[in-house]
Amino acid sequence: MVKITDVARRAGVSPSTVSYALSGKRPISDATRRRVQAAARELGYRTDDGGRFRSGARAKVLALAVPMRPGIHVPVVTQFAVSVVTAARARDHDVLLLTQGEGDEGIGRVTETGLADGVIVTDVQLQDPRLPLLRSCSLPSVLIGVPAEADGLTCVDLDFRAAGELCVDHLAGLGHRTVALVGSPPEVYVRRTAFARRLVEGFTAAAGRHGLASTALPCGTGRDAARAVAERLLRDLPALTAVVVHNEPLVDPLIEAFEQLGMRVPGDLSLTAVCPAPVAAAARVPVSSVAVPAAELGARAVHLLIRKLSGAPVPGTTLLPPRLTERASTAPRGH
Repeated sequence: MVKITDVARRAGVSPSTVSYALSGKRPISDATRRRVQAAARELGYRTDDGGRFRSGARAKVLALAVPMRPGIHVPVVTQFAVSVVTAARARDHDVLLLTQGEGDEGIGRVTETGLADGVIVTDVQLQDPRLPLLRSCSLPSVLIGVPAEADGLTCVDLDFRAAGELCVDHLAGLGHRTVALVGSPPEVYVRRTAFARRLVEGFTAAAGRHGLASTALPCGTGRDAARAVAERLLRDLPALTAVVVHNEPLVDPLIEAFEQLGMRVPGDLSLTAVCPAPVAAAARVPVSSVAVPAAELGARAVHLLIRKLSGAPVPGTTLLPPRLTERASTAPRGH
């Protein structure tokens, strides 16, 4: 099957120029348009059966790239997907789900076929392999997450660096002098997932600013993993009195593990988390937490993408400020 990149190569232009020339979405010189059209005819390139490229009509569909990778927590992914679908339907758009591991093929297919008008990208890595395609193709995009180099992209996310700092500031304000971060599964850090790396940066920076003894450890999920990390922390940091958790499924198992090791929450150990608010509120000891605002992030992403489709200006990066809700899991040191 002839692809849009084949037409671009024959015409001596970029794939995005081919898309613009065939769709009429943006002004293209007559000479360039004729060259692209000639190349498309020579190669037998066809737009989709509905003729969206020829007429300039939209599909009224948004693609959502949610790669199903090791270490992701499916309930959180589901929350983001539901929020995007809800916001899209409120704007008379359907949602096409792309779940391939790296996402390049799915995004490329959507670009070439016109299946969707734009794409929302999740699970963003600091050096995300999807970025070259997103920058070069004609498909408008919004990222839920911020890569290391965000120039030319539209991104929205919770300010995870500030969230890590806020948790430590709260614990330091309660007099705690030794803190630990129990983070995401190891594979999340190996991929250099942006939100996880930035939270570690914020935790480490705030611990240094307050002069606290600290450590940060990745952790898998389940009771065995929680017990192992709790034992290691108490062995390595005997003076430990405070923990930040950035691993939603581990909140209850960690509280249980520390209690089994003789550490009462919050009497002996204060615990905060960065997770959805319902998870924190429903824990065996309600947890002081910074909420991950999945519904707001999904709605913001859809809003930004619809604005881009209409040609309206949008900000490059939008970071939502973290807010910490105090619950029963934190108390002054020695309380």
